[in-house]
This record gives sequence, C-alpha cells and structure tokens, in this order.
Amino acid sequence: MSRLLRDDGAVERTEHISRGVRDSFSAGLGIFPLGIALGLLIVQAGLPWWLAPALSLAAFAGSLELLLVGMLATVTPLAAVALTVLVVNFRHVFYAFSFPLHLVRHPVAKAYAVYAMIDEVYAVNAALPEHERSAPRLLAMQIACEAYWVGGGLVGVALGSVLPAPVKGLEFALCALFTVLTLDAFRSRKELPSLLLAGASAAVALVLTPGMAMFTALLLFVGLLLVRHLATAPDTAQEAAHA
Repeated sequence: MSRLLRDDGAVERTEHISRGVRDSFSAGLGIFPLGIALGLLIVQAGLPWWLAPALSLAAFAGSLELLLVGMLATVTPLAAVALTVLVVNFRHVFYAFSFPLHLVRHPVAKAYAVYAMIDEVYAVNAALPEHERSAPRLLAMQIACEAYWVGGGLVGVALGSVLPAPVKGLEFALCALFTVLTLDAFRSRKELPSLLLAGASAAVALVLTPGMAMFTALLLFVGLLLVRHLATAPDTAQEAAHA
C-alpha cells in the first residue's frame, strides 16, 4: 500500500511539473527574444560575452538587466546603480503579498522561488485557480522561464558577434510581453475595476513624477486597492452571511 501511495505521488508530481513547463510557454514567447535583446546589447556595448549569463544568473530580472548593461558600459557610479535597482525592482515587494510561497516547503526550493519570482511567473501563476497550484508546478515554471532567459542571452551573444550592424527594437519585447500578460490576467479574472485603477495610477504617475513613474504608480495602485477593499468589505461580509 505504501509503495502504491509513493508511486501515485510520483505520478502526480510529474504531472504538476509537466503543467508548470506548459504554463511557461506563453511567457517564454516573450522572455526568449528579450534574452536575445540582452545578449545583443551586451555585444554592441563592447562588454564581454560572459556578462550575459552572469547577469541572467546574478540578477534574474529582465528590465533591470537591460538597464544595467547601459550603466555598466558608461561606468555609472555605484550609488546610482543601487538607486536604480531599488526603484525598478520595488514592485517585487508587492508580489510577496499574494505569491504562493507557502506551497514550497523545502528551504532551498523556497529560496529559489523567492529568487526567481519574476513578473511573468507571478502573472501566469496569478491566473491559475487556487486548487491547481503546487510547489512542483511553480518551481518547474520558474526553472523553465530562467532557462528561456539564459538561453536567449547566449543566442543574442552569438548573433551579435556575427551580425554586421546593430539590431534595434528588440527591447520592445518587454513592453509587448507585459501587455499580453495583463490581457491574459484580465480575461481569466474579469477584474475591470482593478484594470481601471492600474491605468489611472500609471497615468497620474506619468504626469506627476515622470522620472519615477513606476515607483509612484505602484504606491498609488496599492493605496487605491486598499481603499477599494475597505469600501467593498462590508458588502462581501453581508453576502457571505446571507449565503
């Protein structure tokens, strides 16, 4: 009986891993070309090729790495680099409120899940029903996404070393990827109020603080979500009581 249970557990774990890899495909369509853009930028900036995998492993965050390439090429002061890292990656603080780290039990696996908590993984995982989430599925998705990123960077380095002229426009893959993930999340959750609040937050931030729009928009969006939660909490409690 115990052997049957172990076999069933192994089959279930394999199925969750397979689902996690499949979950990564939609995000991988944007991550891989973005990694290629990173490799091309590194070569075109005159930096060593090994910086592509080194950055991808040390700072697994696409938008930040693209910024770091330019900062490294111009020998930007360390204080400016640190401030840029804080502003660009500050959004990850808010991911921690709803990212399902409680599913991951092993300390090493949990540490990796924190390290690999990128926008794409968060967006894809948020669209999954609660009962379909699991540690193997989450970790498989994260490992696959990192493989796309590192592999794309190496392909970009190889292409950059043989192409005769610089390639422009690939950095738009990041914007296009976030747009697709937002549309997927909206279709799965049908959260029109949240989408409108996010758009309003971005618009106000671009007008008031164009130099730190992302930072301001995140703070404003969280504030608006809290106000919305407090305003709708009594109605939700009444519906639960009547049910």
